[in-house]
Amino acid sequence: MSGSYSHAQIPAIRVRVGIANAEPRDYRFTQPFRIGRIAECELCIEDPHVSRQHANVAFGNGQWWIQDQNSANGIWVEGQRVQTLSISQTVTFRLGVEGPWVMMQADAPAGTQQAPVQVPAQQPIGGETRMIASYTEKYLVGNTDQPAGERTMMIRKAFSKVQKKQKRKYGWVVGGLVLLLCGVGAFAWLRDQQVRKQTAMAQELFYTMKSLDVDIANVERLVSETSGPQGAEQIRKFRERRMAMENQYNNFLSGLKLYDKALSEEDKLILRMARVFGECELAAPPEFITEVKSYITKWQSSSRYKTAVDRAIANGYDKRIPKEFLDRGLPPQFFYLAMQESNFDPFISGPMTYKGHAKGMWQFIPETGEKYGLKTGPLFELPRPDPADDRHNWEKSTVAASRYIKDIYSTDAQASGLLVIASYNWGEHRIIKLLQSMPANPKERNFWQVLAKYKDKWPAETYNYVYYIFAAAVIGENPRLFGFPFDNPLAHLEKR
Repeated sequence: MSGSYSHAQIPAIRVRVGIANAEPRDYRFTQPFRIGRIAECELCIEDPHVSRQHANVAFGNGQWWIQDQNSANGIWVEGQRVQTLSISQTVTFRLGVEGPWVMMQADAPAGTQQAPVQVPAQQPIGGETRMIASYTEKYLVGNTDQPAGERTMMIRKAFSKVQKKQKRKYGWVVGGLVLLLCGVGAFAWLRDQQVRKQTAMAQELFYTMKSLDVDIANVERLVSETSGPQGAEQIRKFRERRMAMENQYNNFLSGLKLYDKALSEEDKLILRMARVFGECELAAPPEFITEVKSYITKWQSSSRYKTAVDRAIANGYDKRIPKEFLDRGLPPQFFYLAMQESNFDPFISGPMTYKGHAKGMWQFIPETGEKYGLKTGPLFELPRPDPADDRHNWEKSTVAASRYIKDIYSTDAQASGLLVIASYNWGEHRIIKLLQSMPANPKERNFWQVLAKYKDKWPAETYNYVYYIFAAAVIGENPRLFGFPFDNPLAHLEKR
């Protein structure tokens, strides 16, 4: 889409944008522009169906063009996704399947005129065309002001009757088509309403299920402290109820055909992993998948992932660590938190903080380590291994990490694994202060909600930390799909 045009030669382009429950807005551009949700885009459309940088509009080869910037939502014309669209005349499209509609119309270039439509002349074949035309002119569409003979009038009356019959016939046909189209439109509207209702019900069921997860986690903590048989029976009943709810939720997903849609295998893995970490895949923002893929690319760009997994397998961490989390009713994929913290190195020391050095595979600071039963050694102020420091004992520190994560999971994180990960990195008191300002239920206190309200307060380190761990867990489900030369390090858990 290139061409040597000065700005004076480029015709203006008029844009009208329609967003649900709002008046359409009109714009006019004379230079290339970007469409997206962020303020840096010249045409900023604040709508969840619009990607951060959705599309570019540029002039080239004598006309305007719009090109999708590999957005998660896409450009849709009459139900079909397109990558590039020419704007040689008025075009209408959507940003996302159910997103805002956009109408674009390019002005005629200065100094040019619209070329008249050329109708090709009909060529006679053996004189037949000319003869038919002459009969039509004489008997059917001739000048009615001129006197006509009896035969001509008879033919014209017969033709008039035929025309009336055809009009009645085609009137019924057109009426039938209109009714059919109305019926199809009504069916589509009802189907859309049904899908929306089922989606809302499925989400409500999911968050009810997550509330039950919080209750189960709290009862499990009490039982571990008291070892009471009544608590164990209550946990059993909770788990049976939770299993029934999960089966019902799976039925909703099956009916909505979420995983039957035109999703790539990578997209499906990302949505499934969101559910593993306690987030509803039906509520995932459109840009979430795109963001996760960018962090998968970061893992693919170095040997760090493979080196860490090789170390974990060589030392048996891949067996012991996931089991510890499973035994506490937590996702075994918290295994990848240790990979992000230390690359599974139990003797590593972190930078100095006002509370001392973080040490060991799980990078406990002295205060938190001691709270969960890890004895701090005399070298806590020095960034080197300390044989007397329990934080370097990977088995003891794994137990401490699982207990710490369980506590966050069952209280302030409201069964959101992604909020647990953020709390682990940012410091429980900082993020928990934010969490406690929100309603204490998983529907209103989940990763999507917290990020939407407080993203500007999150340190970049914590944002990266969460996405790195989540992307690592996605890769771990099928490493070969992402170009890694080994299989899922947690595949052995499927045999349990």
